[in-house]
Amino acid sequence: MKMEDVRAIAKSHDIKTNHLSKPELIRAIQTDEGNFDCFATAYGGACDQVDCLWREDCFEYAHQHKGELS
Repeated sequence: MKMEDVRAIAKSHDIKTNHLSKPELIRAIQTDEGNFDCFATAYGGACDQVDCLWREDCFEYAHQHKGELS
């Protein structure tokens, strides 16, 4: 998902998007929705959240940025 789309979703949740990275914004959205704030933590490619909007991006981002995120 493009960053502009993530920002639009964040704004619909009244989440300020200034100075937040894609993972930070998605995790804030996940928290606001009452979900696990786990974006990009599926380093091993395993996740039981099969209906997650972020699933495809999550696996890709976790693989590309392994060890970089807190």
